[in-house]
Amino acid sequence: MGAAAGNLCCILNCINNNVKYGNYEVLENGYGISMRELVLFAERTYRGQDGMDPLKKAISVLMFKLEGQLILRHPEYEMEDRLLFGRINWEEGTVDIDGVTYPMKTRDFPTVDRKNPYRLSEEEEMVMKDLRHAFMHSVRLRQHIDFLYSHGSMYLCVNENLLYHGCIPLDEDGNFERVLFWDEPVQGRAYLDAVDAAARRAWSYHEPASVDFMWYLWSGMKSPLFGRVIKTFERTYLTDESTWKEPRNPYYKYNRERRTAQMILHEFGLYSERSHIINGHTPVNVKKGESPIRADGKLYVIDGGFCRAYQKTTGIAGYTLIFNSHGLKLKTHQPFESHRKALEEYLDIDSQTEIVEVEDHRVMVADTDDGVRIREKIADLQDLLQAYRSGLLREM
Repeated sequence: MGAAAGNLCCILNCINNNVKYGNYEVLENGYGISMRELVLFAERTYRGQDGMDPLKKAISVLMFKLEGQLILRHPEYEMEDRLLFGRINWEEGTVDIDGVTYPMKTRDFPTVDRKNPYRLSEEEEMVMKDLRHAFMHSVRLRQHIDFLYSHGSMYLCVNENLLYHGCIPLDEDGNFERVLFWDEPVQGRAYLDAVDAAARRAWSYHEPASVDFMWYLWSGMKSPLFGRVIKTFERTYLTDESTWKEPRNPYYKYNRERRTAQMILHEFGLYSERSHIINGHTPVNVKKGESPIRADGKLYVIDGGFCRAYQKTTGIAGYTLIFNSHGLKLKTHQPFESHRKALEEYLDIDSQTEIVEVEDHRVMVADTDDGVRIREKIADLQDLLQAYRSGLLREM
């Protein structure tokens, strides 16, 4: 969404993820976004002798340069610790992080101005100009993003349940964290409403500050869609995996407590005993005994599995939560190995079903949000009928 709005950092992160996860053809064949100029630039600019692919090198350098520019434009993001590209010792091929010097995988940085490492070269400027134009003028991408904005939102309250993707930022004591958002302190639901409005301004009006903010939503510690310290630089250039750990917002510790779940539900006007939080974004490490059911059954984490990259860590291929008139069921999916194996051994995606909550009485339409809307329509029609019968309105 940020890439389609023209945010250069989001464009590069989008390309980086598609290359990393083998979905390269989605951009070119699905959205008509040509990678030709970027690929040619990478091949004639970078070497491959050190084990890093020239294309990944080009994407990474562009990404860290532009992210540095954006962070410097917005000190309110409080992300100065991510300005690591400027801490590289170019002669020695090392970087200083929190007073510790780490060797880097590569010294191949031919486009870097060592006096101003975040400045793009002329060739890089041209590549990014072409990519920005391609993302912003892809008809199919615009159609899909329009759909997301017309049907989606930062959160959804439906049938007494609350759905959101990442987190509700909390402080170290487990209370809603006050975030300074465009000079106004907000927290809880008000923060998500403000973020939702900013994302819509980025798309509808291309407001520069809101377009920039789309990248913070992707990677910010206090972003309700992320809530971690992103370590893309360390994962790209350093072999020491101790630097890859991403500190998380306290939400991810407190979301296992019933008190926290109740506090969040009440913040969004949900007080029913039938209310739950459906929370995405967080892989569930089944191998280590983690459960997607948390806070005494008030919060469900439904994420982290369909993406093949997570399956070695989680041990599963994700969950499906089913809500019907009888209650809640949780389906756990096993990894799908390959089409070939499925055909040769007659395999399919294997799933185990667990009934996690049974309603005291079947939930009828009258008990749902649709039921509320139907009753409101009936009341309006009865009022209209009464107005005709009383003579307040006359037939024309």
